[in-house]
Amino acid sequence: MSDALLRIGCGSGFSGDRLDAPGPVVDALIAAGGPAALMLEVLGERTLALAQRERLTQPEAGFEPALVALLRPILARCAQHGIPIVTNGGAANPRGAAKAALALARELGLPALRVAIVEGDDIRGSGALTDLDPWEGDAGAVLDPARVIAANVYLGAAPIAEALRQGAQLVITGRCSDPALALGPMLAHFGWAEDDWDRLAAGTMAGHLLECGAQVTGGYFADPGTKDVAGMAEIGFPIAEISADGSILITKPAGTGGLVDRRTVTEQLLYELHDPGAYLTPDVILDITGVAVTEEAPDRVRVTGARGRPRPPTLKATVSLPGGWLGEGEISYAGPNCRARAELAGRTLQDRLKKLGLEGQARLDLIGVVSVFGGDAGVPAGLEDLAPPDIRLRLAVATDDRATAESAVREVLSLYCCGPAGGGGVRSRVVDRIRTLSFLVPRERLAPRVTLLTLEDAA
Repeated sequence: MSDALLRIGCGSGFSGDRLDAPGPVVDALIAAGGPAALMLEVLGERTLALAQRERLTQPEAGFEPALVALLRPILARCAQHGIPIVTNGGAANPRGAAKAALALARELGLPALRVAIVEGDDIRGSGALTDLDPWEGDAGAVLDPARVIAANVYLGAAPIAEALRQGAQLVITGRCSDPALALGPMLAHFGWAEDDWDRLAAGTMAGHLLECGAQVTGGYFADPGTKDVAGMAEIGFPIAEISADGSILITKPAGTGGLVDRRTVTEQLLYELHDPGAYLTPDVILDITGVAVTEEAPDRVRVTGARGRPRPPTLKATVSLPGGWLGEGEISYAGPNCRARAELAGRTLQDRLKKLGLEGQARLDLIGVVSVFGGDAGVPAGLEDLAPPDIRLRLAVATDDRATAESAVREVLSLYCCGPAGGGGVRSRVVDRIRTLSFLVPRERLAPRVTLLTLEDAA
């Protein structure tokens, strides 16, 4: 435990983020010296559901597929300089992820690397799934445990902190709250009490600012002519400097693109907060209504004033269920009168689906005219006369069985010769869907556990 400034960098904001993003962050942490940690956030609700489905057929899979690629350039340097890495890349299989990381450690000549896994979030098939109340956003939902593909609870920062106290250099979790990836190192470093609500709130706020990677350094923020951001191709990922009293400064590595200013930090601060006065997390209820965001220098923004209240008695669990099948087919029309031809193709598809008795919910998009605002009802008012030089027609059909979805998208292919003139570039796919619902699990039903693994476990 220490009162020294702690720096926490974020090298990934989601599964699919840039693989070279962690490098400059690690360079900056090493150059700054002093205590530091790196978080790699790669897990979303749908990502986890897909990982759970993958593990059903491949028991050794089910973790972040890019985990080794993310770790390879940085693992040795972080170990050498005492920078622990914390990631939720374990997804549905933290133990499998740890084995892959230990195999990489052997390859890199790191025989003594200490890897910890945090388990206990996966409650599929357990008694913890019985008699649960739905989360308010899924009010009225009824849970049938027999149909569950995956069920994972958002754990908090305490197990991560425990792993770090045990000397872990790499901590791999399954489902936990995103801010916990940063709060865990703070708890281990500063030794904050589990009921020091204001400091826990500050640490959670810091983690929330870091969790989406380049969103807070100008990436998702950018809007040319309105919010200009330079160097997007080399955008720097964020670093938080946290003091023992909970004060936070957000910055990024020198020489990287993007920016950190009051606007970028404020946007990320408000991102996905259902209630700014009561943001529920496993560790604390965060209140940001009194927060001040102050620019101290270029790319250095201080954030203060977080307040906390006792953590909620329940934890949110994401439950994944079968969601039927989605069929998609696309075809392009270009040149003079292309909109009229695309609309004729759309009417033809609608008539064909009706004629063939293909039950299911169908949607048509005129990409280039409308594909977001129209909804399932079609083109909204005000866009009737828009005539772009090319249009891509998209059919999407949601059904309960694969055969129906395949028959529907085949009708798009048939437009090559049976449809209007000039159609081309047909692509189609049929995939099974996953539906997610959220339920509230009493804390006492859960037993998170930390396990240190060695190179022998990777054999």
